[in-house]
Amino acid sequence: MSKTRELIITPKVSQAQLTKFLPQLEAEGIKMVYLDPKKLGKKKTKLLTVFPSSAAKYVVLEKEGVSKPRGKKVGRKFKVFSNADIENILSAAKKGLDFVIVEVKDWKIIPLENIIAKLHKIHTKIFAIARTTKEVRKMFSILDVGVDGVIFSTSSINEVREAMVYLGTSSFEMRTAKIIEIKEVGDGERVCVDTASMLHKGEGMLIGNRSNFFFLVHNESVGSSFTSPRPFRVNAGAVHCYTLAPDGTTNYLSEVETGSEVLILNSKGNARRVTVGRSKIERRPMLMIKAAIGEEIGGIIAQDAETIRFVKPNGQLISVTHLKKGDKVMVHAKPAMGRHFGMEVSDEYILEK
Repeated sequence: MSKTRELIITPKVSQAQLTKFLPQLEAEGIKMVYLDPKKLGKKKTKLLTVFPSSAAKYVVLEKEGVSKPRGKKVGRKFKVFSNADIENILSAAKKGLDFVIVEVKDWKIIPLENIIAKLHKIHTKIFAIARTTKEVRKMFSILDVGVDGVIFSTSSINEVREAMVYLGTSSFEMRTAKIIEIKEVGDGERVCVDTASMLHKGEGMLIGNRSNFFFLVHNESVGSSFTSPRPFRVNAGAVHCYTLAPDGTTNYLSEVETGSEVLILNSKGNARRVTVGRSKIERRPMLMIKAAIGEEIGGIIAQDAETIRFVKPNGQLISVTHLKKGDKVMVHAKPAMGRHFGMEVSDEYILEK
């Protein structure tokens, strides 16, 4: 049974900016903040606080032997420099701590592996401190189970989105769109994205001609009598197409290369982040496909071949060569918004056709 993990944000913003930042954190799925409860004031929020204060839900005790506040979770913060520090954490945890906050310096992986191994049989949660999104990723993957929570200081909502993907709980709203046009458009360059991970049935990449309308293009884990399964590959689309990146920005498929990271989603919108092992651009016959949700219309140019498949609302797959007008497929779509170098610009006028 997988454990529940939390990304705990320390808002690195001014008191005045908190009013705007806290609702943004909640909207991204953040449930806990490392913050003095007094700074919340009378703001309406469901966010739980972790802090050295008896007013916090998770109270960080500043020394051993302090009585436990009633109805609170209690823990202590530890700096780790040696194995003796790890034994000290284990000893303190056995005395009834609900959580420990661990700060490691130069050696990050091995100390946390040892702490996880020693504490996994007792019910003390391990919160680690991270300074970058890369450190967040490492701490959530150590020993394949990771720590229970990562405390991450940031003022950027894009960094929060990027880090949330490492939890495996990041999700995107998936909607049903109706196919309204299919047209052969001659040859073009298409991009095959080969990932360094095995992809499962139902998973694919978000691809589209527009930055607010993405089709779920399935991976090639499904073979046929003419092709072998390639469960690491997504034959994504034409070089100009957008794909949505883990930090919420967009990339052109032509920009994806070895070492890039891309989002892999299923039909429910659950996302995970994978590394690209190789990107192949080759000239092939292409199809233009358009779909609509009400008045909102989006499109994609993809290779005209049986192995390129979309996902239907019932989870079944349909090849682009078998599509017809009126068919329904899964997409991620939202109101149009301007972008500058892939980043959303909320007040900019944009019209993509």
